Amino acid sequence: MKFLGIIPARYASTRFPAKPLAILGGKPVIQRVYEQVNGILDDAVVATDDQRIYDAVIAFGGKVVMTSTEHRSGTDRCYEALTKVGADKYDVVVNIQGDEPFIQPQQLYAVRDCFDDTSVDIATLVKPFKPSDGFAALENVNSPKVVVNNRMEALYFSRSIIPYMRGKDTDQWLPNHTYYKHIGLYAYRSDVLRQITSLPQGELEKTESLEQLRWLENGYKIKVGISEIETIGIDTPEDLQHAEEFLASVQK
Repeated sequence: MKFLGIIPARYASTRFPAKPLAILGGKPVIQRVYEQVNGILDDAVVATDDQRIYDAVIAFGGKVVMTSTEHRSGTDRCYEALTKVGADKYDVVVNIQGDEPFIQPQQLYAVRDCFDDTSVDIATLVKPFKPSDGFAALENVNSPKVVVNNRMEALYFSRSIIPYMRGKDTDQWLPNHTYYKHIGLYAYRSDVLRQITSLPQGELEKTESLEQLRWLENGYKIKVGISEIETIGIDTPEDLQHAEEFLASVQK
């Protein structure tokens, strides 16, 4: 199978406009993401809606395609990018967020390996919460949780804590059950990507504001790989400062 990594990168962002072009350790964030992905999968390309990002990717020698400004999600942008580079060339598309400059090869391998099972439509990653994370991390609504079945397929994603542990104080939840944090790395078979971009929003997606619930509502299987690596996404200027500190610590 051939795997294509697509990195959606928008210029407009309510909390951090132009963040793909923000400088992290002397390089634009989008360059750091691209360099983490390039060479791990069969191919990699940035999908953007802005000429400034397009020009920046060309300047550092990356591959990039221009896409519409009207897309509702990174998934939709990935599909347009796939059609432009050639949908018949790749079996699976891996959607890597353009604000994840520390995505690791092990994480890409974990989601790639999910497709060894020929019945898998879509794959994603989770990270087990640790008791040391504390209950506050578990109840963070910006950190969606996932419950899985015995085949490591997603049953549901929620911003609420799932499952609810009845009969135990909250400080006993993490020590007595493995809760999973969702990591927003997706991979889709190319034909499945085409199909899901034509689906209308479902009620669960509207309620939780989680795109992946649309796919579950429509019967698609989402295989779940496990990662022990904590990613550092950049959503705000404050996140960029934390990323600079992290980068400095690993470069010592």
